[in-house]
Amino acid sequence: MTELVPVAACLLIAFGIGSNDTSNALGICIGCGVIKLRRALLLFGCFVLIGILVQGQKVMKTVGKDLVEVNLSIIGISLSVAAVLIIISNWKKLPLSTHQVIIGSLVGSGVASGAAVNFTAILEIIVSWIISPVVAFFSALFLYRAMEKTISKLSIFRIERILRSLLLFSGILIAYNTGANELATILGPVIHSGLMEQLRASLIGSLFVFLGAVILSHRVIETIGKGITALDPYSGFAAQFGAGLCVMFFTFLGMPISTTYCIIGGISGVGMSKGMKTVKLDLIKKIAANWVLAPSLAFLISFLIMKAVS
Repeated sequence: MTELVPVAACLLIAFGIGSNDTSNALGICIGCGVIKLRRALLLFGCFVLIGILVQGQKVMKTVGKDLVEVNLSIIGISLSVAAVLIIISNWKKLPLSTHQVIIGSLVGSGVASGAAVNFTAILEIIVSWIISPVVAFFSALFLYRAMEKTISKLSIFRIERILRSLLLFSGILIAYNTGANELATILGPVIHSGLMEQLRASLIGSLFVFLGAVILSHRVIETIGKGITALDPYSGFAAQFGAGLCVMFFTFLGMPISTTYCIIGGISGVGMSKGMKTVKLDLIKKIAANWVLAPSLAFLISFLIMKAVS
């Protein structure tokens, strides 16, 4: 019966991914008026499933096997704490990294229980968290400047048609990465502990991601699509595609990085190219504070609960 706790928590986090990370793929498209929410949700769900099936194995191994020597207690406490923090953050309309709260919770539980913890892997992941938004920032900035020198010279009608297609493509890329990286992060501990078979977990996890997107994603979409800086299809594509390329690169390396913070890095890069005044720095500071607080809080809560249970 206790085996149901980590599985239920895992599915709840998958629901949280759908409610939070749909904004990464669709927030810019919807904010720019390129696609309607209902059609975008269907595309998102399909490509999340494709991503987890095609390329999710490396990240699953990093989180589920290489990071902490997991057992039923560690997984149950870690995923339960992570699920609660993710849902609360979504409800408060704050973008949150699923990776950070899951990994913070896993490490906290592992340290408290005396399990073997791979601190080298933890350091590599933290470095990836720091570097990836910066890479997304400069990738988006480079794309934006390159588009200014190429696409901007075309007629307005052609520019609009090209950018609408490119935005949809970049949204699909982010959705694919959500499956290959985000969903793989939460399924890794459950799969590598033997609680669920990989294909079954991937199918059920993708379903819950889709349900989260349908029911709750509109709250965070408002923040990502419109809250940081004013976006149009031109700048929106540069931000989203720059972030998508960044996440795909780290996914190839097997690093569980935050699509959320890469998107924010990309949006900030495009905003900076238009001038500092176009970026809402107060919101960026609030998100940055959450970036530090979320994994720290996840670590502390999981550590204390594991100590109490032990």
